[in-house]
Amino acid sequence: MTERDLRDIVSVSKIIHPNMSERPEVFAEKLKLFPSGCFILGRGGDLTGYAISHPWTLYDAPPLDNFLNDLPKSPDCLYLHDIAILPHMRGRGAANTLVGHLATIARRNRLAFIALTSIYGSGSLWRRFGFDEIQVAGKSPTLGSYGPGASYMVKAL
Repeated sequence: MTERDLRDIVSVSKIIHPNMSERPEVFAEKLKLFPSGCFILGRGGDLTGYAISHPWTLYDAPPLDNFLNDLPKSPDCLYLHDIAILPHMRGRGAANTLVGHLATIARRNRLAFIALTSIYGSGSLWRRFGFDEIQVAGKSPTLGSYGPGASYMVKAL
């Protein structure tokens, strides 16, 4: 992913997350803070999806559409902030490939877990990739920013 891709990423985000899309500056900050965790998917020169991840603290979901300002000094997980694949490109193994890349990045950075916030009832999808739903004590106050039914999930590596 590069800064030139951000406009198309925002367009895909608005299609996939019409009520939860984020500002371009929020995506740009995550790219700047951890470029090795940001990927695009493409076909025929068109951007058809993306994944954005960064080191973070386990059991803490960063609030949606907010700046991180910095990465934690002692992260213990790779947080999959967002993965979005346009409907016509789903079912072709892209999510599986991306999760594999993220696992490699996490291990390379000595992070023993990948964490994410499941939205839209997608927990069963993430369970197929080895994620388990974790009941966060007192529910993370930021989890609510991801909408009703959001759940925190973790994959041990």
